[in-house]
Amino acid sequence: MSLARLPIIVGFGGFNAAGRSSGHHAYRRMVIESLDAAERQETLAGLAVMMGLISFADGSYRDREGQPLGLPEIEVRYGAEILDGTLIRRIDKTFFDVDAAHWQKSATIGLEGAPLVFELRKRDLPEPVPEGWQLEEVDTDRVRVTAPSGLNVKFDSYRDLPVKSAGQMPRGFEPGSLYNSHYHPRALQLAVIGASDALRSTGLSWQTIISAVQPDEVGVYASNVMSQMDENGFGGLLQSRLKGNRVSAKQCPLGLNTMPADFVNAYILGSVGQTGAITGACASFLYNLQAAADDISAGKCRVALVGCAEAPIVAEIIDGYATMGALASEDKLKKLDGVDEADPRRTSRPFGENAGFTMAEASQYIVLMDDALVMELGADVHGAVGDVFINADGFKKSISAPGPGNYITMAKAVASARAILGDESVQKRSLIQAHGSSTPQNRVTESQIFDQIAKVFNITNWPVAAVKAYVGHSLSAASGEQLIASLGVFKYGIVPGIKTIDKVADDVYAERLAISTSDQIRQEPIDVAFLNSKGFGGNNATASIFAPHIVDAMLERRYGEQKFAQYKAARQQVQAAATDYDAAALKGDFSTIYHFGEGLIDESMIRVDQQQLTLPGFVQAIDLQFTNRFADMFD
Repeated sequence: MSLARLPIIVGFGGFNAAGRSSGHHAYRRMVIESLDAAERQETLAGLAVMMGLISFADGSYRDREGQPLGLPEIEVRYGAEILDGTLIRRIDKTFFDVDAAHWQKSATIGLEGAPLVFELRKRDLPEPVPEGWQLEEVDTDRVRVTAPSGLNVKFDSYRDLPVKSAGQMPRGFEPGSLYNSHYHPRALQLAVIGASDALRSTGLSWQTIISAVQPDEVGVYASNVMSQMDENGFGGLLQSRLKGNRVSAKQCPLGLNTMPADFVNAYILGSVGQTGAITGACASFLYNLQAAADDISAGKCRVALVGCAEAPIVAEIIDGYATMGALASEDKLKKLDGVDEADPRRTSRPFGENAGFTMAEASQYIVLMDDALVMELGADVHGAVGDVFINADGFKKSISAPGPGNYITMAKAVASARAILGDESVQKRSLIQAHGSSTPQNRVTESQIFDQIAKVFNITNWPVAAVKAYVGHSLSAASGEQLIASLGVFKYGIVPGIKTIDKVADDVYAERLAISTSDQIRQEPIDVAFLNSKGFGGNNATASIFAPHIVDAMLERRYGEQKFAQYKAARQQVQAAATDYDAAALKGDFSTIYHFGEGLIDESMIRVDQQQLTLPGFVQAIDLQFTNRFADMFD
């Protein structure tokens, strides 16, 4: 029997409302109240640099006047501003003014039964001239128009948006400033810097990695749900004619939801390997993770970048979800809390008294390798993918309503983890990262699933975290945020509390669940985290993620004590390189990878025969020697 290869997480990165993911800094922002002073101050300093509050020069942090700052002083002077400018908050005016969002009001000019007379330039006449208009030349440039039945017009107008909060990048942070991002939609800016951050976090150069595998043994699996809907993507494409503008040559291709994978292939890795952009609504990250993990386990792929990048803080998207009643509006929150003014930082309330979810932007990527490559390169271990299960809901009355598919995914994930790790790991040392969307329906249906699964597998006091309370719902990237937070829990042993709720709602099935409003510091490690995701349309997915200490034990068992000891010695150098990148990033030097027009493959140099295909610039050739895997079906 051939053994499955283990998909191991060797790097992770990205950006969201809590900051930079690599080095666990976004996670540390979530649990900042529970960190020791050194870790807290380090994370605050990194955020202060990202937000443009301070800089790093000549070996020290400096304020805007150039004066040196120590870490304690940064916390004292900027701590409150940093905390206020991160996580969920009122939508910044850099996106749009939520109190005066632009729209167009239709109107008819002209009194009923009386003609409307006006002048305009000849070049501004509509094409063709409307039937019934009478034109009189005023001069060589202008005409006088008589419209017998008035004129239908649209006036620029502004109105209040009912939803005013979102999970946004730290205030002042401009993702496009980290590389040459001219004309790139915001989601693609986030994809580039997120994937680059993940790759840098491995402590290994891409050249080292790609030299160790065949060119087609690389995979990139990434996507987003809402495409790119800002001015530089589909948003500008669809609005151009209505606004009287011209469509650009970039808006259509850059708007495609495959771009979070395509940009990684074309401008970061220069990959010629496997690529995929799978979408499953809010479970999209897990859909991509399943494809990557399955390909690695089957030996089709040896190294993969998996991720999603979403930038949905656009007035039209907010309008759409708000009209569905899916978002937490100000009026709903005021009524819920019995107050005159809603708290913009407490709009997302998983498993509490809530009123809808909170939109967010984010980019989350991870780097996976098979266990043999990890051992060969001395790659670090942050966790591993056990299984990812995806199931639909069957017949549905409402496309957005929950259904039975999540019972299947959750039950299979727990059963699979128990088969691999045993009862004790699942019963005593497991964690749920809940979908926790913050809707009244979700808090009941999802907790009921957890409660029923807990009874079946004899689990009590099951820790439940819900990171959307901190960073909002980033749609396709949401499960990536769950995964990144789980890696933080593995390292620090702190389960983030749901701090935006006063108490668990009465209708939540919480008898066997441990849902806390404050951070919970574990006395024993977490062995496995279950990431649960429920997407519109019946897109349910649950993944099991193994902790690093579990993965180390698995590697030692498979390769033996001696080889594992050699691997650990080599790993120290890789960890040191990753630490160097983290230290540089804390000072604002992200060294974002972006190769535009570099390293193009000269197709005239490609060599192919019946055994292999060789590409210029790649160390290894692509193997073309296949065997008949259906041999038993032939004479």
